[in-house]
Order: sequence, then structure tokens, then C-alpha cells
Amino acid sequence: MLDRYALKLAKPVIDRTALVIKSRGYSADQVTFTGFGLGLFAALCVALGFYAFAILPLLASRALDGLDGAVARAGVATDRGAFLDIGLDFVFYGLIPLAFGVAHPEANALAAATLLAAFVGTGSSFLAYAVIAEKRGLKSTDYPTKSFYYLGGLTEGTETIACFVAMCLWPQHFAALAYFYAALCLVTTATRLLAGWQAFAAPND
Repeated sequence: MLDRYALKLAKPVIDRTALVIKSRGYSADQVTFTGFGLGLFAALCVALGFYAFAILPLLASRALDGLDGAVARAGVATDRGAFLDIGLDFVFYGLIPLAFGVAHPEANALAAATLLAAFVGTGSSFLAYAVIAEKRGLKSTDYPTKSFYYLGGLTEGTETIACFVAMCLWPQHFAALAYFYAALCLVTTATRLLAGWQAFAAPND
């Protein structure tokens, strides 16, 4: 829901930073792997109970996730880079709830599993729509810089990161936050499925 606005606000800074990174010889893939490494470190901090320490690498990871595409566009964007970006993003989003479950399984395991199941719904509906949209040659007007059709929803990257930060700030309320966010993800999945049902009803010419 908020990604389109966040991207518009951050785009000038992202583009300038991407040019600096590119000028120093770093590739988009290196930015992607560095961001994922920071995400792994954030998940490790959470799993070990160092919740506050996880916030900085978590945010840095997502900042680099926003930069890798811009670095790619500053040079030559590749399908391999887009594949890595999408795949590692989904791994990261699954690791954070898992880490909370590991940190305090008695209180958090069921809530973490519920949130992971909800992420499966949002992720699968997102990717399914993107695959069919690509097949039909559709382009997203809301996210024109994306390498694939980016279907928005109530819970997108911006909201998810805000939720993760809230969980790190108030880990004692992880279960409540996870159930609440899982419910929002359920709404997102339902609206995406409905959008696909309506958009792809007509046969593809």
C-alpha cells in the first residue's frame, strides 16, 4: 500500500547513491548479496535475543534491497540479478518470523508459523499474478521501474519492514503483532486473488 509513495520519495536519493556505487565498481549483484548478508545477521540477532541490535542491519538490508535495482539500471540490468533479488527477498522475509520463533518458541512458535503461512499466501498470489501478467505483456503503471509486474496490496515491503521493526522494539508483543499482521496479509492475498480472477477472466489473444 505504501511502497509506491515510499519509492517516489526515496527515488532521487536512491538514484544518486546508485550512481556513486556504480562509479566505484560495485555491481548490482554485490549489493544484493551484501543486503542479504545483513538480513541474515539481523535474523541471527533476533534468534539470539538481541532484538534492538537487529534493527540497524535489518534496515540497512532493506536499504540495499532498494539500491540494487537502481545500480542495475545504471549499467546493464540482467535477468539473473532480478531473479536473485526476488528470491533472496522472500528468504529474508521468512527468516525474521522464524528467528522470533527460535528465540522464544513457547510464546512465539505458533504466531511465527501463522505469519509464515500468511507470507506464503501474499508471496504466491504476488508471483502468480506477475507470471500471468508477463505472459500477457502487461506492465505496472504504479511501479514502472520494476523488472516484473508488481501488484500492490495492503501489506507490501514498507509495511512489512515497519512491522519487523515494531517486533524488535516490543518483542514481548511479537505474537499479537504477528497475528495482526497475518490477518492483514490474508486481506492482501484475497484482494490479489480477486484481482487476478477479474484481470485474467478473458482468454489471452
